[in-house]
Amino acid sequence: MSRSPDRDLELRCVRLGFIPLTDCAVLVAAREQGFFARHGLDVRLCREPSWANIRDKVDSGALDGAHMLAPMALAAGQGVPGAGIRPITTAFSLGLNGNAITVSRGLYQRLQEADPVAMATRPITARALKTVIAADQRAGRPPLTFATVFSFSAHDLQLRYWLAAAGIDPDRDVRLVVIPPPRVADHLEAGLIDGYCVGEPWNSQAVARASGCILISGHELWNNAPEKVLGMTEAWADAHPRTHRALIMALLEAAAWLDDPVNRPQAVECLADEAYVDVPAELIARAMIGEVVYEPGSAPRSQPDFHVFSRYAANFPWLSHAVWFMTQMVRWGLIEHPADWLQAARCVYRPDRYREAAQELGWPSPSRDTKLEGEHPDPWTLAQAGHSLILGPDRFFDGRVFDPQAADRYLGSFVPFPVSDSSLSSQESS
Repeated sequence: MSRSPDRDLELRCVRLGFIPLTDCAVLVAAREQGFFARHGLDVRLCREPSWANIRDKVDSGALDGAHMLAPMALAAGQGVPGAGIRPITTAFSLGLNGNAITVSRGLYQRLQEADPVAMATRPITARALKTVIAADQRAGRPPLTFATVFSFSAHDLQLRYWLAAAGIDPDRDVRLVVIPPPRVADHLEAGLIDGYCVGEPWNSQAVARASGCILISGHELWNNAPEKVLGMTEAWADAHPRTHRALIMALLEAAAWLDDPVNRPQAVECLADEAYVDVPAELIARAMIGEVVYEPGSAPRSQPDFHVFSRYAANFPWLSHAVWFMTQMVRWGLIEHPADWLQAARCVYRPDRYREAAQELGWPSPSRDTKLEGEHPDPWTLAQAGHSLILGPDRFFDGRVFDPQAADRYLGSFVPFPVSDSSLSSQESS
């Protein structure tokens, strides 16, 4: 390191919130493996029960920052009601992938009977579900209920994207509700919902209980999709620039530690502790080790990129990721159309601050802020002066390619559904 770790920090004691999910692993590893301390930080990790709690406590200053939903941060930057009052900023992605769509055993059986070919083809589309929904509508049955974890979340947008690709209107053909991650499997088992999109280990929990089946992982929906970020208010980051940089440096080192396969078993045991995720280690291990069980009693399927914490420039806050999220939020009436997509993204995502932290560590970082999303089915090389970076596959399950420089054209390429008047109010914010 180029300086004494705590010589010039504005703040040493920092409170960071998290939700019990496997993708809080970077925060946990940074604390438990001593990376925070190495950079002069005394970080208290505060377990929170819901994303609404995260929003409110960061907004009020009860937390300095948090494991945060990227679309929540972007919606707050747009001043959207329900996303927070104060502008949020992020300079660090906590990793790639980690979500899945899970349905009840009963619905899974109906899907197999409705379209066995679609259900046998990976990645599984919602084609069979469309057939089931049409049959229910003809019979006058109530719509199926699916849960996501927050209105402004990758989970909500991924579920909507998957449904809409099969011609299912997520605002009219199904009922969407919000349930905090640790409670979704309980709701599924009780028959209160028919499916959900959530992060691990709460998909594997339903499979282990034999109450649910995983249909498609987030990685299958969009290879190496962005997920959570380290979020804090813009005011906090501006007031504590050196502390913020030290946090990013510690998290970069923790993420690299996590992506060493030798360390994953230790990380699993740590996450299983009651202070963090508090579920049996074998459930956490499924996604963390990359051996996912999709159905009760079935053999594990290898998915080594189910969780990516450092590889593929996973921690870089790509503006193209931010703009994609915003196109989907505009698509579903969750935010207003920005006057300038990239400028709106820059108000929240700060690749410049990431680069400052990476440079102080002597680590390479991308020299540009955007890239095409969806055109690489295999790992590829981002060539740039001085060094090259290996990035991961970024294919969407429907074959689309997203150019952040042409966001309006991309948004206009989707078959429109009528915008629901209740888009912002139909989901709870708990």
